[in-house]
Amino acid sequence: MKIIFVCMANIVRSFAAERMFKKALKENNRSDIEVSSAAIFDMDGKSADPMAVKILKEMGFEADGHFSRFLTEDIAADADMIIVMEQHHKDSIIESYPDTQKKVFLLKPFSRGASYLNTADMKEIRDPHNLSSYHYRLCFAEIYLALEGLIKCI
Repeated sequence: MKIIFVCMANIVRSFAAERMFKKALKENNRSDIEVSSAAIFDMDGKSADPMAVKILKEMGFEADGHFSRFLTEDIAADADMIIVMEQHHKDSIIESYPDTQKKVFLLKPFSRGASYLNTADMKEIRDPHNLSSYHYRLCFAEIYLALEGLIKCI
């Protein structure tokens, strides 16, 4: 199975989700799942956000050597699941690649107790880019909790 995490630039959220999920898969002996990440906006291989790298390392995750990658039609077609952070990411991917419609999902609703997510705004993981370290930590906590739910679903 191939899972790809996608956000706007692939330098904070989808990158963090990829690194966190790889560690979770390893800890759960799930070598049957391949994980990567990409962006819906072409960042020309920009390196990961330095604050994201710093905080991921503090949290015990591998964070070195990441460069943004653009989600192409081939990458999208090859994925079994495309996991996004915000509704407009989902809409953009489906608009660009209509065949992906049944395999694009928001990440946050995988969180335990997600029934409280009753508005579209609450179902999204907001971008902390260029905000305080508090916002990065909050974002990464949301990602982590949703990944715990995702691993139980696959």
